[in-house]
Amino acid sequence: MPSVCFYFQVHQPYRVKRYSYFQIKNDHLYFDDDKNGTVLKKVAEKCYLPTNAMMLELIKRYSGEFRISYSVTGTAIEQMKLYCPEALKSFERLAETGAVEFIDETYFHSLAAVYEPDEFREQVAQHRALMKSLFGQTPRVFRNTELIYSDEVGKLVSELGFDAIIAEGVDDVLGWRSPNYLYSVPRSITGGREVKLLLKNYRLSDDIAFRFSNRGWPEWPLSAEKFAGWVHQISGNGDVLNLFMDYETFGEHQWIDTGIFEFMRHLPEHVLKKPDWNFRTVSQVADLYPSRAELPFHRLTSWADIERDLTAWRGNRIQNSALELAYQMGRELKRRDPLPGEGPGFANELLDTWRKLLTSDHFYYMCTKWFADGDVHAYFSPYESPYEAFINYMNVLRDFRERWLPAWRPPSASV
Repeated sequence: MPSVCFYFQVHQPYRVKRYSYFQIKNDHLYFDDDKNGTVLKKVAEKCYLPTNAMMLELIKRYSGEFRISYSVTGTAIEQMKLYCPEALKSFERLAETGAVEFIDETYFHSLAAVYEPDEFREQVAQHRALMKSLFGQTPRVFRNTELIYSDEVGKLVSELGFDAIIAEGVDDVLGWRSPNYLYSVPRSITGGREVKLLLKNYRLSDDIAFRFSNRGWPEWPLSAEKFAGWVHQISGNGDVLNLFMDYETFGEHQWIDTGIFEFMRHLPEHVLKKPDWNFRTVSQVADLYPSRAELPFHRLTSWADIERDLTAWRGNRIQNSALELAYQMGRELKRRDPLPGEGPGFANELLDTWRKLLTSDHFYYMCTKWFADGDVHAYFSPYESPYEAFINYMNVLRDFRERWLPAWRPPSASV
């Protein structure tokens, strides 16, 4: 009895304000509160509120047989609390249905799994506590930032006790295998535990997330009935169709006038016309279906760009310089002694600021790719160029370093 497994990423970064060289030593407030509030309210109005209302309607219509999963970053939740509490309430209402599962990830949507394992563990623990306090759930399934995954990440996640990890169904990793089965992290990595891998079917996911409104696409317009037909073709050739995508697909990337909401409203009806199909959450899928094989990931993968690697965030010298300096500063920050006059909670405030500067988006804006991938990066970036994003970010790091780590200097070239 095969399943459709919908998973949605919900994330908003704290965007850094325009910060010039002349603000260094004079301005210690780094984030653009006006911009962050404006973006959060716009996305809530176009995506979170109407899409959550639609999902709630579908759950009620199908008496809980329509099920979905989310990962919501800590930075997104903090901004919902600040700028649009009703958006957060709408996620809480979804949690109350019992048909929605919340997945764990890094609280600050960072690359810590690759750069700093201890920081990774701290951010995961912080996010897990948030999911428990807000939604009453202790996540059993993990997704790393932007589906970044490798055997090393699998080992870290296994050590934290998760039952399953979601990752990209990367062609060169899968080889002849299908993403429509479950696999598992090699037991040599997990210490003998079975940790299942749920792999995104990127072709069918991207038909919704990216190609839906493309009038040059041969399959345009995409109807719910047509897509359900593609889903049903998997019968006998897979256990699960993992449809993983950014939640802003609905209303923000694919505007309401594209028909994306009507597509989603009718999709469950057409999928469920085949009585052997159902909708399940990520942990339900992990419980229902066996692992078909251990699947090693010998390289770092993600769901970004054509390469599905980490070049979206660390594919050039400026990105690597910014990342290395940020994580070097963090190690020193955790060892620093309080300066005169600092209150007992001030160290945590500094850590919180530093962690907001680790969010992957800051490095994504520095990407220098061209062609289709470059267009996607430019669409999301608030800067005129990657170099402007780099200079702005490094000015902030320099002020943070000189204000709060006055005795420290990086071992390599200065900013």
